[in-house]
Formats: sequence, structure tokens, C-alpha cells
Amino acid sequence: MARELVLGIDAGHTVTKAVLFDAVGRQVARSCTSLPLDTPHPRWVERDMDEVWRTAHRTIRACLAQAGPEAGRAVAAVGLTGHGDGLYAVDAQGRPVRRAIVAMDTRAERVLEEWRGTAVWSRALALSGTVPFAGSPAALLAWLTCHEPDVLRRARWLLFCKDWLRLRLTGAVATDPTDASASFTDMLRGGYSPELCHLYGLSGLAPKLPPVLACDAVSGTVTDEAAGLTGLTVGTPVVTGAHDVDAAALGIGGATPDELCLVAGSFSINQVVSEHPVVDLRWQVRHFIRPGQWMTMSTSPASVANLEWFLRATGAPAEHRDGVHEAIGREVEAHLGGPSEVLFHPFVYGSPHARPTSGTFLGLRAWHRRGHLLRALMEGVVLNHRWHVDALRSKLRISGPARLTGGAAHSEVWSQMFADALRLPVVVTDVEESAARGAALLAATAVGLLDGVTDQRAGAAPLRRHEPDPDRGAVLEEAYQVYREALEALGPVWARLAAK
Repeated sequence: MARELVLGIDAGHTVTKAVLFDAVGRQVARSCTSLPLDTPHPRWVERDMDEVWRTAHRTIRACLAQAGPEAGRAVAAVGLTGHGDGLYAVDAQGRPVRRAIVAMDTRAERVLEEWRGTAVWSRALALSGTVPFAGSPAALLAWLTCHEPDVLRRARWLLFCKDWLRLRLTGAVATDPTDASASFTDMLRGGYSPELCHLYGLSGLAPKLPPVLACDAVSGTVTDEAAGLTGLTVGTPVVTGAHDVDAAALGIGGATPDELCLVAGSFSINQVVSEHPVVDLRWQVRHFIRPGQWMTMSTSPASVANLEWFLRATGAPAEHRDGVHEAIGREVEAHLGGPSEVLFHPFVYGSPHARPTSGTFLGLRAWHRRGHLLRALMEGVVLNHRWHVDALRSKLRISGPARLTGGAAHSEVWSQMFADALRLPVVVTDVEESAARGAALLAATAVGLLDGVTDQRAGAAPLRRHEPDPDRGAVLEEAYQVYREALEALGPVWARLAAK
């Protein structure tokens, strides 16, 4: 049987997806499985690593089964992507030494407080293009050094999510330049920086950082055990892959320099590929998929995950169990007239602001219905994206319409809000699973099915284009000003709540 299909695996914070594509990135089959996050203590956000693997191999098997009994034999290569940052630590036998910590975890905030205002902060920005946040490897490893030193003594490799899945698929240890530049990579020269490791007081952990291979390199092949669990063929090449932010941009055709891409998923991701690094405390500069290019991304854990929290906290009605974005879009559309009466700060998991924040509804009245709260939530998510985009626009050239992917892109109402608030055209492509597609395009490139990740045969076609509405833009501009004023005014209140 000809091997003309590629499999993209996208291990997000809450959902793992396996998507089968043909050689030019057209979707053939798809399966996804939810994997809830655990919060065993305040500020902790973790997952069981063995359950991450079980979820992945079952999802792969279900995807291949959809495509037919011979699908595994038709897969030419497997591409990997997953949520960045966090920590997946394993011992010399490849077994977890503790539960995975994901990027939404904030236990290391005290570490950041100690680093801010010191040479650590300024030097880290200059060397790596970013300063740590609570869920970054540097902050988490510093926290573990103080609170769980035995975990680090037993650890042999300090991995990212997709790299844990590669280890289980192939037995090989590796990462790629996009994930490796989370904390310890030299921004200009590439490769791990001994000075950065020393700066964070983590020099002893440098030998535990995984080898870095190109995003489109074959980093291993499927083992007998993994083949039995997934339905893939023994020996199928597995490609290094990329951080899901980079893979998503590639998947929707947003890898052109100066083009704005928005990923509205668990995180608010606002990114521009550039050919020259520009550093700023408001964003991160990391190595992109292609050498000599950088991904500038302004991010926070404050996007569509707020909707998932809201529905879980309030109880999703039966009509929302399927087609959630369509159903909620109809509910919100019925309450879109007039000014924004209710304001929401989407900070239930964190924010881009150094000072303490939390999720907050303001302006509630007895006549407000659930639709008003949902409108406020959706607008609050969009306004947080606006904060990030304004930061990027202050120093970077941004051309053309913005490309939107992630959960919010499934909602026409929400997509239109982005166009109105940013005062930019917003394009949603026909790509259903952007990060998985990006990983698959890297896999197709690695085995010669494509001439490169930007091969014109694998372009993404526009599905919808949303033009800014001047009237709705004026409403959201006023809401944004109130949002910013409330952000400043609530600072002392949030600080007192965080101290309890």
C-alpha cells in the first residue's frame, strides 16, 4: 500500500487530537479526546503523564479506525505538536518522576517576585528574548529545586508535552527549537545557553535538557509496543514537530513575516513571525520553525478556557452539549444590541499583567440574563487579545488581515467581535485543526511528500472574512477603555484577595 497520508497529533491543555491528512494537508479523519486538568492545591494545574499517553494512543487508534482498516499502513510519517512550557519530567527508564505541570500552573509566582527587578529579569530578556512566567520551565524548575528537590535528582530528562508523546511512540528523547527556546535558548545564536542556566541558578540541570533537532527532522520511529497500542505500523517515522503556537500558524498559512495570527484557545496567543528579533517585556521572542526567523508572541492564559470554566461552573444546558459555539453564538447574538453593560476580566487562570488579577464580572443587574454574561465573557476575551495586539503594534509592523484559529474561530459572532475590537479584517480558514495540520505538514516535508512547509500545494483557503463594523467597533472601544480603567482600579482589591 502506498504511504501517502500523514498523521498530526496535537496534545493541548485539555484536549488531545489525532488528525489524518493527505499529502497536501486535506483532512481525512479526526478524533479528539478530553483530558481534564487537575488542581490538587490552589495555583497548581497538573495532569497524570501516563493518562496523557493513554489518551493519545486511544485517540490515534480511533482516528485510524475512522479512515479504514488499512489506514495505519498508509501513514508515511507522524508529526507532533502540543502545549508549550510546563514540565514533563522522566527518569533514565523514561518513567515519570512526578505528575506533569502545565503552563496554566501559577505555583511559581513567588519565584517571579524574587526575580523581578533584579539582574535576572533584564539579563534573561536580553539573552533569551523573554522573561519567565509562572508556567515556564525556568520558574517551575526553580520552584521544584526548593520544594521537591528529590524529583529533580531522580529526573533524567526535562521534557515538553509533545516530547513525552514522542518518547512513548519511539523511545527517543528530543525536542525542537520552538519549544527549546521557552527558557534556556540563546535568542540570537540558538542552542542552550550556559549563562541562562546559571542566571536562574539551574546550571546543574543543564545536562537534563533534551537534544534539539530541526522541526522537520525524523526523530525516531514507531516501536512495536506503540504500534500495538495505536494501530500505526512499526518503523513509521516520527518527526520532531513544534510548539502548538508555531504549528497553528503554519497550519492556517500564517507563517509569512509581519502577518498577525490569533490563537483563541486555552491561551490568548497573538503572534507575528519576523526576520529580526525585537524584545519587549510584553511579549516573548522565540525561534520559529524556519532558521533565521523568530516568533514574536504576546500571550496569557486568558482566552476560550474562560468559556469552558463558565459552562462547567454554571452547568451547560443540554442544547450546548453539541455545537457549543453555535448555540452560545445564538444566545449572545440576542443580547448584542446597545452598549456593553456587563464587563468581564478573563483572568480565571491568569493574565498578562505582573500584578495579581482574577476573573471578575462588573456591572451586574437583576435584569441581566445568562446571555449578557456570555456576551461580557466573549467581549472580555477579545479585549484581552486587544491588549496583546496593541502591544505588538506599538513596535512591530503588522500587515494584511489577521488570521484567527482556536475555539473562538468556530463562532461567527465571536470572530466578528475580534474584527470589531481590533479594527482589522479577520480571516478564518477552512482548516479545522490548525496545530495538528501544521505538525502534519512538517511530517510531510520530512519524508518528501512536500517540497517544504510553505509548498503552495498545501495552502489554506479562506472560509470566512469578517470586516470591522464601525458601530460595533465604537461600542467595543468604549468597553475597552472601561476595561483598562477597571484593571487599574481593581489592582489593590485583587492584591488583597490574592494574599488570603
